[in-house]
Amino acid sequence: MEKRTIDPWKWGEYTNSVQAVEIKQPTGTLYCSGQAAIDAYGQPSTADMRTQLQQTFDNLEQLITEAGYSCQGIVRLNVYTTSTTEFFTTCGDLYQSWIVQHGIKQATSLLEVKGLFQGLTIELEATVVK
Repeated sequence: MEKRTIDPWKWGEYTNSVQAVEIKQPTGTLYCSGQAAIDAYGQPSTADMRTQLQQTFDNLEQLITEAGYSCQGIVRLNVYTTSTTEFFTTCGDLYQSWIVQHGIKQATSLLEVKGLFQGLTIELEATVVK
């Protein structure tokens, strides 16, 4: 796989994301459904957003790994949250450190939604290549 990131504006350096990602000759592409803080028995978390985000990361990592991919191969990561304000004030550092930990430079969208499944507060949707 050949990966090229495109980010024509300097402010992108501070977001740990890029405006576009080009992939040439991937050996595979994994399109992940939205992952949320749901346990192995299908029970949604009632914890705060930060705790939900950590569990969501754990679930996403497990899915990607079991599919034979790596988190470093994430090229698109969409974030759905019931409160962008709460996300930035309580989860921004956790989100940024997870991105840096995995060496990800991804195209991304952050969307505030009216609601998520069973009162959850955050959901992540990823596209991964290898």
